Amino acid sequence: MTSSISEALRTIHSVATSAITPGHVETITPGSTLPTVPVKEGAADKPAPFQFPTGKHIIVGVPGAFTGTCHAQIPGYIKSFDAFKAKGVEQIAVVAVNDVFVLKAWKENLAPEGTPVRFISDDSGAFSTALGLLFDASPLLGSPRSKRFVIVANGDQVETIAVEEIPSQLTVTDAKTILAQLG
Repeated sequence: MTSSISEALRTIHSVATSAITPGHVETITPGSTLPTVPVKEGAADKPAPFQFPTGKHIIVGVPGAFTGTCHAQIPGYIKSFDAFKAKGVEQIAVVAVNDVFVLKAWKENLAPEGTPVRFISDDSGAFSTALGLLFDASPLLGSPRSKRFVIVANGDQVETIAVEEIPSQLTVTDAKTILAQLG
């Protein structure tokens, strides 16, 4: 009985995941315009379109707050914020398919003294889906999540994008690699 229920739930989840991760969504590429879909920052009841300031900025997409690789990746961006600023970066935003409360707690855990790095909740996965970067992480994380990526943009125009082939690895999206690419 339990296995029948589990199998039914897996089937329902698979269908739901397919519905929110349509196959026709292309992964965003350099030269593309970033989507302005509702996200949350600071308050669960105040979604607002993700706004992209003029100038250079970095969007770091991660599969999940407090997960091992993500928890190892983001401190590099926090510690290197001034080095990124020196290379002309106006803003760094971390985006995860987690609720705003989890992201607030994660930010406080990683930077108890504060940080200018923004932590953005893509709780519905709409932003990650619009980028073509949502994947089914339910076997490990229980739901669809953002792939691990870094977008360098100028305003709302994508200049470069790096996506980890294996979400649990840091080969092309760690702060040191992205900082070196900025020249």
